[in-house]
Amino acid sequence: MSILRLGLCVSGVYAMFLLWAVAQERLSVPFQSIDGQSADRFKSALFIGICQSCLGSLAALAYIYMRGGRGSSLCSLLGLDVVDSVTTNGPSEQKADGSRRTKVSTNEHVRKPDTAPSGWRSPRGRLLQGYLQCSLFITLAAPFGFASLSHITYPTMVLAKSCKLVPVMIMNIILYRRRFAPHKYLVVAMVTSGITLFMFSGKERPSKGSSELPSQSPYAQLIGIAYVLVDIFLDGAVNSTQDEIFLRYKITGQQMMFWMNIFSVLLNLILGTLPLPYIPVLHPSSDARSELASALAFVREHPSIVVPLLQFSLTSALGQLFIFETLQHFGSLTLVTITLTRKMFTMILSVVVYSHWLTAGQWVGATIVFAGISVEAWVKRKDVHAKRVVEEKEKAKIKTL
Repeated sequence: MSILRLGLCVSGVYAMFLLWAVAQERLSVPFQSIDGQSADRFKSALFIGICQSCLGSLAALAYIYMRGGRGSSLCSLLGLDVVDSVTTNGPSEQKADGSRRTKVSTNEHVRKPDTAPSGWRSPRGRLLQGYLQCSLFITLAAPFGFASLSHITYPTMVLAKSCKLVPVMIMNIILYRRRFAPHKYLVVAMVTSGITLFMFSGKERPSKGSSELPSQSPYAQLIGIAYVLVDIFLDGAVNSTQDEIFLRYKITGQQMMFWMNIFSVLLNLILGTLPLPYIPVLHPSSDARSELASALAFVREHPSIVVPLLQFSLTSALGQLFIFETLQHFGSLTLVTITLTRKMFTMILSVVVYSHWLTAGQWVGATIVFAGISVEAWVKRKDVHAKRVVEEKEKAKIKTL
């Protein structure tokens, strides 16, 4: 049964996110207008975020209700009946991934129910603030990732997005003062050097089919790199905040998925409906209309965008469910292996489907990056195996007593 479940999870992650990648790259190139007279690029990352988050929250909610126990309250199903485990039990010294937490003082007694804080100061309120913080980072990061495709190729962006370890480490150090195992710094060095080699060895211009950029100038490439850096650093802030939430509260991945998508919908709707002036990346519409109105007008004038937009949103929602199912039943190491190989196949699929041409230097750079990520996965597996051996020995000692 477990082998069948694993095969289903692997197939689901591969199928959903390979189709998602194809749709994502298609959304970055111009679409033909309904009269066939012009081709225009879709620029509203906020509208894409609304579609993606709506389906993601619905998928998570359906999963929660299908897997939830009978008679469970709504608060229980949505993960709102929580307590702060760090306040009550104290933080752990070291996590399995090699990160270390600074000790938090636990001199204060646990509050009694009648004196417990309420509102946003309560454990539920702090949990919702954590979800809102993650959603805010995601909402701000998405436009930068989408805008980077106007300056760099899709394989370059995929490779950069594969290297979340770098921003996750930096943001954990800055935000939560964590320390990391020595091997992680070697991985960071390999990833950084590989990305640098890949980006500066390419000769192909970004977003094939676009007439806006006749060549990939060094200045344009630097802009694309800057956008990707902003994107992955905000993603790093999301991952470090998620780690902090899982450390403090006993929740499931699907509950986090639901609330993060709900807050993302609200944030994108607020930003999308405000009549903001032209803001590079965040609000690219130059007319007086809101971005949501401009996006709906674009969809009416370019109906060919509907299919890739639906494909992108639906595969993202279903793919997240397969990821959390894998994480719940097989652990993070199995998920890392699946994700690593999936991203390699995503690059290859992009090269084949959209006829990208990679130089020898880019293939070498990509190999260095994936080698560094493989080192990280191998060390994690080794550490977890050693920990299991120690636990089994301890259990054996207890039985002999």
